Amino acid sequence: MGILREDVVVISPAEKAGDPTVISVNCPDKTGLGCDLCRIVLHFGLSIARGDFSTDGKWCYIVLWVDGKTNTRWDLLEKRLLEVCPSYFSTSGIDYYRPVNQQPKQLDVYLLKFWCSCVRKGLLHDITLVLFDLELTIKRVKVSTTPDGKVMDLFFITDTRELLHTKERQGETILHFKTALGDILESCEIESAGEEITACSQGTSFLPSAITEDMFSLELPARHPGGLLASDPISVTVDNSLSPSHTLIQILCQDHKGLIYDSMRTLKDYNIQVSYGRFFANRRGGCELDLFIVQADGKKIVDRNKQNALCSRLRMELFRPLRVAVVSRGPDTELLVANPVELSGRGRPLVFHDITLALKNLNIQIFSVEIGRHMICDREWEVYRILLDEGDSHHVSRNMIEEGVRKLLMGWE
Repeated sequence: MGILREDVVVISPAEKAGDPTVISVNCPDKTGLGCDLCRIVLHFGLSIARGDFSTDGKWCYIVLWVDGKTNTRWDLLEKRLLEVCPSYFSTSGIDYYRPVNQQPKQLDVYLLKFWCSCVRKGLLHDITLVLFDLELTIKRVKVSTTPDGKVMDLFFITDTRELLHTKERQGETILHFKTALGDILESCEIESAGEEITACSQGTSFLPSAITEDMFSLELPARHPGGLLASDPISVTVDNSLSPSHTLIQILCQDHKGLIYDSMRTLKDYNIQVSYGRFFANRRGGCELDLFIVQADGKKIVDRNKQNALCSRLRMELFRPLRVAVVSRGPDTELLVANPVELSGRGRPLVFHDITLALKNLNIQIFSVEIGRHMICDREWEVYRILLDEGDSHHVSRNMIEEGVRKLLMGWE
């Protein structure tokens, strides 16, 4: 007999201001479940201050202490967490044996097209906030500014609620944009994006070789782009002596937004299951993560080469979970941000939201945007290419732009 639906995900509100909200998940296990749950928490803009993971290989119990926001939609968060949990009416273990990197359900893609009569600083960020509130996910963006100062925005989006084909859902979406953008919105249209339309949106199909070699290197740099030495405390160690059946991975590093997600997605891509884990972030900005893991065959990792490869990848993913650079694109200034895509095909959430917020805080206007996916160094990357307004970008140095965007993406502001 299974457990009741309301017992699968339980969200306990903070008892007083400053206390964390506690999220408990109790369901059948599957490899990569921790990654999927942490991705959703990150998508809602929440920070995990502490976590406990435990499983017997069939059933798992996960507790996350998260720092919430006053406007967090907890009921919607609960619904989204439930959607990634294996069937809670069965303990047969069938879901456990699904391919770990099975592709998520392909949602229909829609083209959101609108014209604005003028450019306004922070316009793109305001748009991303509306899309987030409506549970519309950005797949690709094409933003252009005409010589007379008008803006044409093309957003290729999917609908988490799977209702955007209805007139009611489309009307709701257009109304939200009219409310948020006011008189500058001249027109707004929503249509199904066929293959021909999507193909025309691909934008630049290549990246300069100098960019790919530097930005996407899988080697730790001698010096962090922000000035920190590569010898800064990022410790990833392996210990096989503490458990007869599990390998212990111990991580000590500086905390950043999505740190547990970055750790879990790396293990998921390696098809490694976490049997028990604990995470703790201290007030000084450091974090400790202990993970007892097994391979796909249920055994500990004893091969030294496999241990070294896993530790090396974890160090890189925690040191540079996102790549940020400000470069010249002809006479113009371009901001590039890239993040690795999970083998399941999912990209990192809220990246475009944070980029637009950082540029809004820097009072920099966006001229055009291209979002695409590229195979680089045998990995798929989601690459954001943002051409900055020529006049606005000159009053802020490139180092300040790069640092401001990186800090917000990493949650260090």
